[in-house]
Amino acid sequence: MNRLNLNRFSHHLQVGFKDLAIICRHWYRLYAPANFSNRRNLKQAKISDSLLLALLIWQAKSGIESQRRFCEVFGCLSHSRFNRYSRQLLQLICLIRQEMNRKVDLSGQFLIIDSFPVPVCQPIRNYRARIFRGYANISYKATKKVYYYGFKVHAIVSDDGYILDYAVTKASVHDANEMVELMKNAHPANRCLLGDEGYLGKELHQQLKQMGYELWTPYRKNMAGSKEHNDHRLMAIRRTIESDFSLLTYYNAKNNRARSLTGIQSRLEIAILTYNLAYCLERFN
Repeated sequence: MNRLNLNRFSHHLQVGFKDLAIICRHWYRLYAPANFSNRRNLKQAKISDSLLLALLIWQAKSGIESQRRFCEVFGCLSHSRFNRYSRQLLQLICLIRQEMNRKVDLSGQFLIIDSFPVPVCQPIRNYRARIFRGYANISYKATKKVYYYGFKVHAIVSDDGYILDYAVTKASVHDANEMVELMKNAHPANRCLLGDEGYLGKELHQQLKQMGYELWTPYRKNMAGSKEHNDHRLMAIRRTIESDFSLLTYYNAKNNRARSLTGIQSRLEIAILTYNLAYCLERFN
């Protein structure tokens, strides 16, 4: 508990397109697998992979939800070709995010867990939507007091805002059910996990304790000992993830217009990569 007075960062991506293109070229040289960078007909492509990656990050930075509108504004490629090329980069984007996870300095003792909804249609169409049938379903969004049809993204964030990992499930999957599976991946051990009231439960606490994590969640106001237990400093640190989710919303993570599972993952990966790049530029220059 000796690191409760933490600096807060906004992690907005403030970089010009020229510098962004240089960063993406550097990433491509470092992380692109040989079978990807030497694939057939690559030289005939109208745009390089590194420049396309820079454009995808620039779209997220600009907050433009529609790829069709983005292509019309910048006139780089046709929408269909831009969409097809961007899906091919999914493997590379995942590799870059994983390598950044290994190199970033996470010296804090807290990790924060939470989830956010990804609706794929307006609430009035919840029971008529056919897209993602069998993969998405209906759940309740308590903050907006509305039911939505779509997915839920479960995320792990460091105490100063770096997004470590995420998982996508149906909207109705409870936060506690997915968190154990997500924490089984390689993450910093012996940390204190901060969650909201959705992670209350002795069974979940015991499962995470066996994995080397101590879970702290605030008590509800009607629970015994809530005033003594609810440390406002810890609750303030936990709200870091809510600030992250607000920026991810701007980077089109929640307002996902993709109409395929690969497209959903690609948009999420780009949004998280954009956010983590902003984090690294601001924290480590």
